[in-house]
Amino acid sequence: MPKEVILYQYEACPFCNKVKAFLDYYDVPYRIVEVNPLGKKEIAWSEYKKVPILMVDGEQMNDSTGKVLVDLCCSSSLLIVLRVLSLEIISTLDGKLNPKRSPALTAAAKEEEEKWRKWVDGHLVHLLSPNIYRSTKEALQAFDYITREGNFTAWERATAKYAGAAAMYFISKRLKKRHNITDERAALYEAANTWVEALDNRNVFSGGSKPNLADLAVFGVLRPIRNLDSGNDMIANSKIGAWYSRMEQAVGNSARVLAQEAFKTQPVEMST
Repeated sequence: MPKEVILYQYEACPFCNKVKAFLDYYDVPYRIVEVNPLGKKEIAWSEYKKVPILMVDGEQMNDSTGKVLVDLCCSSSLLIVLRVLSLEIISTLDGKLNPKRSPALTAAAKEEEEKWRKWVDGHLVHLLSPNIYRSTKEALQAFDYITREGNFTAWERATAKYAGAAAMYFISKRLKKRHNITDERAALYEAANTWVEALDNRNVFSGGSKPNLADLAVFGVLRPIRNLDSGNDMIANSKIGAWYSRMEQAVGNSARVLAQEAFKTQPVEMST
């Protein structure tokens, strides 16, 4: 078990939530540094300027592919560029914590797990913005959550909620067209049902009796929207509710360590 784990994140970021779902499930204590999306002074020490960044016993883990997704957040009319997490952080950490897990999987099980993890980044995540910013009401609801949970000054919080919601409402329409989405809610329900149907006769989790990395990826991406209108509608109008409840129980309470003040001093030297 690592001695010190620090996650630099945006609270509402689905890719950050994928990492947190993994850490929570394996009961790895971690500390959070909430990054201000405008100034990003919290990660000024890092050459890599996107989140999530995970520090594990002084070793920096982040996505080295450089792929980005302009899809999910906006603050004071400034788009926050969120990258597609290319499975690298979680795969690396899984190898450290569970060195015997992956070698024990059959080739078919590995292929299945990898397929659905890529489906999350390549399809499911693209349905989020058109849904959470579907209407002006829902856009304001989403930005109320983003600004409340994020690291914003009082002035930034006051302006970001309305400016960001307005900008993302219009951007979500472009994203809807880009990804050939006709009915955003129907597409979300279809994706949720596709995932549940892929469980096949396993009935519990994609990993069988216990969640695997695909389960944690789907759960992590959906967790930020769970209490928004889009998440409530998804639970009510698809078959995913029972699986989601099982995942909540399996992942359990957050392993996040409190008392963040002790970790405000940024590290000086990092290994990549």
